Amino acid sequence: MTTATAPFAGRTVFRIGYGAMQLERLHGDRGTALAIVRRAVELDIDHIDTAQFYGDGFVNGLLREALRPDDGVLVATKVGADPNPGGPIPMRPAQRPKELRASVEANLVSLGLEQIPLVNLRRMDAAPRIPLDADQVVDLDDQLAEMTALRDEGKIGAIGLSSVRLDGLRRAIGAGIACVQNAYSLVARDDEDLLQFCLAENIAWVPYFPLGSAFPGLPKVTDEPAVIAAAQRLGSTPAQVGLAWLLHHAPNVHLIPGTANAEHLQANVDAGALSLDEATLAALDAVPSRPAGTPTS
Repeated sequence: MTTATAPFAGRTVFRIGYGAMQLERLHGDRGTALAIVRRAVELDIDHIDTAQFYGDGFVNGLLREALRPDDGVLVATKVGADPNPGGPIPMRPAQRPKELRASVEANLVSLGLEQIPLVNLRRMDAAPRIPLDADQVVDLDDQLAEMTALRDEGKIGAIGLSSVRLDGLRRAIGAGIACVQNAYSLVARDDEDLLQFCLAENIAWVPYFPLGSAFPGLPKVTDEPAVIAAAQRLGSTPAQVGLAWLLHHAPNVHLIPGTANAEHLQANVDAGALSLDEATLAALDAVPSRPAGTPTS
């Protein structure tokens, strides 16, 4: 694997990790799911992103079974939402401090860890948002106080933020923020100022929806003519070009593309070796950014 390494949550890891959410699609094929996790390790992936609400603990259980202590994998999870089996969306807000603590405890059990290296606090400040009841509107300072207490107790190693705005991150800096996870891609660069602030503060930037929104009708990186043209010139796929652009765009970017397919996993890793020359980068940089909620038509 030729992808450069970069600091992340007190470690140095490869800049292409693995987002485990898609593994819940393999609920009926545990053997294949476990094999994909092992393949990720074989490909030198040493940062895996998960959550207790992925398959209501199913994905965490896979990681507990598949990963070994000597693999050296940094496992990151997130709190701020709980599983919602049978609901219209698979998670429900769980923003209150006592719910954050309960979620950390649930992750510790399902992952089989004594300490979770990184826990991201999933706020509801930035798109995509989830409607909140009144008791779920919680001040960030109250949440950070609980997260800091959990870190002081040794239950978590580092704190990250997800779906946060710049004003929230500025408020949180004193708590020692290791990374930010927001929706961001070539076609949705609303949070460019937030990314640049993270770069200046040595905070890792971990974009989700790195190839555009997964929702129908919203912009997708792989549909862009400039991306398709670059892929044809480079003998790669449009998805690899989209991932490579993110790695070239800023040195603090860490990717966690998800897949439940071993071939796609290999292709995602291979994107880390893709070199984009100045002309290609200029063409990609010229692709217009549309707000995350803007349909393509």
